[in-house]
Parts: sequence; C-alpha cells; structure tokens
Amino acid sequence: MKEERKQRKKERKKERKKERKKERKKERKKERKKKERKKEERKKKDRKKERKRKK
Repeated sequence: MKEERKQRKKERKKERKKERKKERKKERKKERKKKERKKEERKKKDRKKERKRKK
C-alpha cells in the first residue's frame, strides 16, 4: 500500500517534470521568435535610414 503510493507519487513527479520541460521549450522558442522579429524590424529601420542618408 505505502509502496504503491510512493510509486504513484514518483510517477506524477516525473510527468510534471516532463510537462515543465515541454513548456520551457515552448517558451524559449517563442522568445527566440520574438528576438528574431525584433532584429528584422531593426534591420528594416536601418535600411530605411541608410536610404534616406544616401538621398
């Protein structure tokens, strides 16, 4: 009885850990995408500035 409970607890813990890992991965991916988008926007702005400077 006690052993079973312990076992279940361990299982749940593992599952939670896996879920957290997945979530973290998703978050990181989102962050990376955000950063990439920001970089692109900055590049576009810089290009516009360059064009204006050339004229």
